[in-house]
Amino acid sequence: MSDDDDQTRKDFDEAVNMTASELKKWLDTDESKSVGQKKDGGESTGHESGRHIVRILEKKKADLTDDDLKHMRKVVGYVKRHSAQKPKGDITDTDWRYSLMNWGNDPKK
Repeated sequence: MSDDDDQTRKDFDEAVNMTASELKKWLDTDESKSVGQKKDGGESTGHESGRHIVRILEKKKADLTDDDLKHMRKVVGYVKRHSAQKPKGDITDTDWRYSLMNWGNDPKK
């Protein structure tokens, strides 16, 4: 892996604070499926991303593909941008939190 890939992995590990099993369980909930932009009424972009994140988390570092690294950079960018839009008040049952969780980041952790 290049230094850039190592930095991507570090940034991803900071952004994604849910384990593969936590994320899998979350993606099966109605709350997870209720948020995000959906293409043609199907699966939301964030939900699809969550499934890819699970696959990444289950891989060994040496088995990461260029596509995985590209997605990891996308995840880091999304989590940074979305986290900056934190609403005031209790975030426990908000679409904002649910969206972040689809991307592997639980802001309540």
